[in-house]
Amino acid sequence: MLRMLRTRLPRPVHLTLFALAVSTLAPLAFAQQASLSPAKRSQIEAAVSKFMSATHVPGLSIAVVENGETEWASGFGFADLENNAPASEHTLFRLGSISKSLTATGAMELVQQGKLGLDAPVQKYCPSFPQKSAPITTRLVMGHLAGIRHYKTNSQDDPEVGNTKHFDDPIQSGLDFFKNDPLLSAPGTEFHYSTQGYTLVGCAIEGASHEKFTDYMQKNVFQLAGMDHTVPDNRFTITPYRTRFYQKTESGTVENADFLDSSYKIPGGGYISSAEDMAQFEVAMLHNKLINAKTAELMWTPPKPTDGKPDKYALGWGTSNENGILYVGHNGGQQGCSTSFFLAPEKNAGVVVLSNMEDIPVSDLATEILGILLKGGEQRK
Repeated sequence: MLRMLRTRLPRPVHLTLFALAVSTLAPLAFAQQASLSPAKRSQIEAAVSKFMSATHVPGLSIAVVENGETEWASGFGFADLENNAPASEHTLFRLGSISKSLTATGAMELVQQGKLGLDAPVQKYCPSFPQKSAPITTRLVMGHLAGIRHYKTNSQDDPEVGNTKHFDDPIQSGLDFFKNDPLLSAPGTEFHYSTQGYTLVGCAIEGASHEKFTDYMQKNVFQLAGMDHTVPDNRFTITPYRTRFYQKTESGTVENADFLDSSYKIPGGGYISSAEDMAQFEVAMLHNKLINAKTAELMWTPPKPTDGKPDKYALGWGTSNENGILYVGHNGGQQGCSTSFFLAPEKNAGVVVLSNMEDIPVSDLATEILGILLKGGEQRK
């Protein structure tokens, strides 16, 4: 699976909370009534315990989908260290770039309805985005082939990476960060991963649907999938179950993460959700509740850049082949979060791993857990 975690440069030590002892990382599970086999659950909990001991991540939430249904979800560790609040399957974490897969699914609903043409100039739906040296389409933007830049640097001091301003008009304000910048390459020629580009996808969704992006996503993705608590990460709202956000110093001390207001990049990295909600999203995808199988196949097929380099990134989803099995999903990373979710559509299975610390290799844990789900045993009829 393509790794989508963004590496950030070290920052000076801020207010230190305390160094986590391994004993505080014992799983604090609030599991749903589950049908996951005891053997698989035991293996997963052992993998989580080992992972937390190795990384000292304060809190994790895990959900697994098997046989097309959520079979188990649980929290481990702490959502809030200062108040000793345990993490659960209901805890809301920043999704980071997992937001792109949600946005892409919303866009593909419009494609399926004939309201959004993937190969039409993106300005047809987003006229506020200037014409460039060559035509740019929504398909190219979704596949990171439009030549649109990512962040200018990885530094917290970069006003994009460490944005502190809140925007009430997230799409237009997000476009203003990059819309007049030159393209990195001719559209269609090279892969350039771009969170900024997904703001343009959000603008295309607004133009095609004639609704605000966040309203469209709420009605046409989250409500339909039963994702009752997935919302933009608005720092001003009182949001029950939202975790605190953490980072780790070079010496290994856990501290509060650097500040971020992600209101300028909601389509590409601005949602918060729970493992429970993200499992609902996986179930909805497996049962074709949001888009049909043909549209999903289109979304999960990587376009080919003309430079001929291998590209496993499809339209808002990464793809990989693990032991002959197709995995689709995404990773995410930003201030105070590392996240990963995978689906194995042919096996009717999936996994969600959400954490409240940045720069943690949660995709490794997600891969291990999905491997446990798929190893041995036939699917129940």
